[in-house]
Amino acid sequence: MPSISVIIPTYNRIETLPRAIESVMVQTHPANELIIVDDGSTDGTVAWLGEHYPQIKLIKQQNSGVSAARNRGIEVASGEWIALLDSDDEWLPKKLEKQLALLASEPEFKLVHGDEIWIRNGVRVNQMKKHSKKGGWIFQDCLPLCAISPSAVMIHRSIFDDVGLFDETLPACEDYDLWLRITCRYPVLYCDQPLIQKYGGHEDQLSRKHWGMDRFRIQALERVLEVGGLNESDHAAALKMMLGKVKVVLGGARKRNNDNVIVTYEALLVRWR
Repeated sequence: MPSISVIIPTYNRIETLPRAIESVMVQTHPANELIIVDDGSTDGTVAWLGEHYPQIKLIKQQNSGVSAARNRGIEVASGEWIALLDSDDEWLPKKLEKQLALLASEPEFKLVHGDEIWIRNGVRVNQMKKHSKKGGWIFQDCLPLCAISPSAVMIHRSIFDDVGLFDETLPACEDYDLWLRITCRYPVLYCDQPLIQKYGGHEDQLSRKHWGMDRFRIQALERVLEVGGLNESDHAAALKMMLGKVKVVLGGARKRNNDNVIVTYEALLVRWR
């Protein structure tokens, strides 16, 4: 069977981390290793892990962000496949079993993801249509917003050798950036069943910390356009999406008389038109 390394990055999540860990421990198909990367927590996470889970491989680093934490875990992982899990999310018990069964039937795929259940402030909520998941060549589906949940994905490590790791310079939307780089080169396999429970509504979510999340998506779109290699249809769709997002950011900057942002994004419009 393929070897699987699970990577959980965490920062001051001692309240939710136990739930994430236990959801890995109770998998009907066990992972080969679980790596927790503590990103400089100050809430006692490291001591708690040493007391309750001394068998888990723990990596400690200074606070450097979720991308750096995930990348550190990927670099030291021994598995052929990398499965990510955010420390505030939870796998359903058959997550790995279902993904491995799909891969066994379609072994040409190198990334498999699945559906998710959303819990916000303790209440299950329905996802909007724009958040629906799918498989195949989904690059254009990934352009509006993140179309793959990091906690629901399992990736063959050779993909990282090809497209690179998470971009540590992005303070948010780092997963959006990686999915663009992957899906323009690889089709993805999709399990049309919930594999995870995703929890939202808490204060430390990145979407609450940064204004104008489209700023980071624009960076990712510009990067994938600059690198090249997109087919004609994907290039046109990516360019259209980027220019649309630039106009949205510009509109907000003009309302707020933010001259620095206006100058930056007007220059982007001139460059790509």
